[in-house]
Amino acid sequence: MPVSAVIQTVAPKPVNVLIGWDSDLMQQDLADLGVRRISVGGALARAAWAGFLTAARLMAEQGRLGRC
Repeated sequence: MPVSAVIQTVAPKPVNVLIGWDSDLMQQDLADLGVRRISVGGALARAAWAGFLTAARLMAEQGRLGRC
């Protein structure tokens, strides 16, 4: 069910959206639909972990200690 349909169905109650994956929706798109809160779940932790793994791999494979 599209977000807009959920918002219309439960109006005037607020709708919160969980987006913990890649999405074409922007914050403003969701706000324009009437979403009241956006949660990202573990997305920020996964992004941090991916950065950590990239840095660790560069250190191990190339001896790089700077930015990735």
